[in-house]
Amino acid sequence: MGTITTFDLDRFTRAAEERDASTQLSMYGPDAVVTIANKVSQPASPRTLRGREEIKAWLADTYARDMTHKVKQTVSDDAGAAYIQACRYPDGTNVLCGTVIELDGGLISRQTVLEVWDEA
Repeated sequence: MGTITTFDLDRFTRAAEERDASTQLSMYGPDAVVTIANKVSQPASPRTLRGREEIKAWLADTYARDMTHKVKQTVSDDAGAAYIQACRYPDGTNVLCGTVIELDGGLISRQTVLEVWDEA
């Protein structure tokens, strides 16, 4: 059996929309790093997740929340991918995420996530 060397952005974003954390997790390399900047974890001190275990906890938390996820404006090439993800809680609160992914051997090696939330 050969090794997958091409990243399937459609599969990754479909998993996001279906709240499928395990499929997304399978697309990260073992030493992947995710950097998240938002109102709480600002750019000077972003939240940094290292390795699949930390990423797994983040994905499980994200997709356990009662909200919808819609992916828009995807772009990709052999080196990476980017997309916008619009999320909405039942109370109407919106979250907009911009994501840039770097790839190594068809797996995510680095991901940067910028999140903006509706002000309460």
